[in-house]
Amino acid sequence: MPDVMVNGKTVDVVRHGSGRDLLLLHSLLADRTSFHWVVPELSKRYRVTLPNLPGYGATPALAPPVAIEDYADWVAKLMRALQLPASTTVLGNGFGGFIATALAVRHGAHFDQLIVADALPGFPPAGKAPLRGLAARVAQEGMVGALDVAIRRMFPEDFITAHPEIIDERKQALASADPVAFQHACHALADLDLQPVLGTIRNTTLVLVGADDQTTPPAIARQLAASIAGARYAEIAGCGHCPQIQKPQELIALIDGFLA
Repeated sequence: MPDVMVNGKTVDVVRHGSGRDLLLLHSLLADRTSFHWVVPELSKRYRVTLPNLPGYGATPALAPPVAIEDYADWVAKLMRALQLPASTTVLGNGFGGFIATALAVRHGAHFDQLIVADALPGFPPAGKAPLRGLAARVAQEGMVGALDVAIRRMFPEDFITAHPEIIDERKQALASADPVAFQHACHALADLDLQPVLGTIRNTTLVLVGADDQTTPPAIARQLAASIAGARYAEIAGCGHCPQIQKPQELIALIDGFLA
């Protein structure tokens, strides 16, 4: 597709398929390739747009200081640059889910359905410390310092043991992230508290989470759903933080059922 510009800089974005628009936003611990397990099937029914968020792939990082709301504003500008219609569905996983939720708060009139996969209103104190610790490791060691920690935040141990080829691929993908941008994103997540503004969201919303997700636990993800008027909530059994990798067919079924 032709070059797409946001803030005067080229965005690393690809598009597949045709039909109703579906924008996918990846997690902190992955780039857009984390959706490769679901894109072939989704693109049979939807026009799927996959950007690398700032600091991933060839998308330039945002200038600090950076908050999750800044990423949401960046996504809104990207949507305008892509001329995505108001009927677009936005799905975010993890970091992308926090961004998608902030996008609904700030720019919800510019898209239709919201799907939040494995995100929270904000991290509790016990969840903030690991994010800050991850940023500190990357500051000292570069992205290599994040890889083993990230894998264990993404997947349960049994999945890690059973799928070494996926684990190696995911480490290679994360290793290419901009380490400074990654640190800023970790701190932005740790600082975020969306709870006071969730009641302003008017988008039809599905909140889903892996039942075994230790990074964004189901008990707190339920609070996100409960705080958005009319939101549906679903758990994916036997799944951690990245359903598009671990349980792709279950995720596709939830998307199709929600958008039917």
